[in-house]
Amino acid sequence: MAITFDHVNFKYQPNSPFESVGLSDISFNVPSESFTAIIGHTGSGKSTLVQHLNGLLKPTTGTVTVDDFTLTNKTTNKHLKALHQHVGMVFQFPENQLFDQTVERDIAFGPLNFGFDSDAAMDLAHKAAHSVGLSDDLMNRSPFELSGGQMRRVAIAGVLASQPQVLVLDEPTAGLDPRGRAKMMETFAQLKAERHLTVVLVTHQMDDVADYADQALVMAHSKLVKTGTPTEIFADADWVKDQQLELPTAAKFSQQLVTRGFKFNGLPLTEAQLAEQLRGQLPKEGR
Repeated sequence: MAITFDHVNFKYQPNSPFESVGLSDISFNVPSESFTAIIGHTGSGKSTLVQHLNGLLKPTTGTVTVDDFTLTNKTTNKHLKALHQHVGMVFQFPENQLFDQTVERDIAFGPLNFGFDSDAAMDLAHKAAHSVGLSDDLMNRSPFELSGGQMRRVAIAGVLASQPQVLVLDEPTAGLDPRGRAKMMETFAQLKAERHLTVVLVTHQMDDVADYADQALVMAHSKLVKTGTPTEIFADADWVKDQQLELPTAAKFSQQLVTRGFKFNGLPLTEAQLAEQLRGQLPKEGR
């Protein structure tokens, strides 16, 4: 599903003494089946932006289009059910949203809510569980008896069971150790490829932007200040720093290597890019 924001503005508590700007004149396009990262300092408007993707928030002015769904300030909640099914949201610490007695019932809640019969919902629940690496022997256990990582996978499976075509990830690896974060991102990448999903990721992890994103949107003070490929976004290290962001790990390491005489044709953003550019510059063993 392609996504378009057309001059979207959003105000919290409009026409009150507490009115504040959440989004200011946001326009961009997300191609179908692409991976888009949204980055920016805390409070820049990232989460406000993605909550417009399934109607949790509606534009004060402007239009959000998700495939053939159109969202404006005139859209009523009764027209949002189909959009909710097609756009799955995974928030920070999604395991906090678990509530049912068994893993199976928790994952099946979404399909049941969208009108699938019990057998179909349970089948979708098991398929979603398998897709995130949960085994059948966990399905009849309480989700609250599982490890933190397993609970998070149950919550993500609950989103996937409704078969969304857009997967919105709002800091989905928050609180995970580096190995857990890497496994989780690999899972999302695999799901994107297998299900032909459009993925939108809000993250503070610049390595994930470099490794997975086709494009990145940079937010600052409720405005979209830059759009481009990861290479374009990180090309100006001083600008990145001004946005209170960091460079990916490989890029920071390459900057240190420049002070030691190494040369790079463009800033490497990933480990693979760094290794490729270092090939031939390192002395061969035994020389």
